[in-house]
Amino acid sequence: MSATQPAGYVLAFDLGTRTIGVAIGHRETGMARALTTLTARAGHPDWPSLDSLVKEWQPAAFVVGLPLTRDGGEQEMTRIARDFSARLGTRHARPVHLVDERHTSKEAARRFANQRAQGAAKRKHGTEVDALAAQIILETWFSLPDDEADAP
Repeated sequence: MSATQPAGYVLAFDLGTRTIGVAIGHRETGMARALTTLTARAGHPDWPSLDSLVKEWQPAAFVVGLPLTRDGGEQEMTRIARDFSARLGTRHARPVHLVDERHTSKEAARRFANQRAQGAAKRKHGTEVDALAAQIILETWFSLPDDEADAP
């Protein structure tokens, strides 16, 4: 375990304009799972609901997906994610790590489609795709070498 990737639970977030996917994982096992979806307004969460998750899980750190353009450039949602990360870290006094989230939505949609094909999910559970995206973001962070865990 390094200082970059602390032991214990980690909450991950996939920000959207209307919903925020949340995943939980444990650094020691490297396992992550989709947890829930929170409502949002322009990328800003329902803070009381988010605070409740933090109180329940007591994470050692947070991971936030950083939405970059295909060529790695920044966009409006990148700024929103950076603002959210700063507020989250200040509000809960824990480290926040940013992870390039390019392609996570496509992978989440693919996984959800597979779950539907196997009968494990229904169309009405479509908001769970955001939580799956957060899970993928967290799995990505877990797989990064320590010296890359804080890029971008």
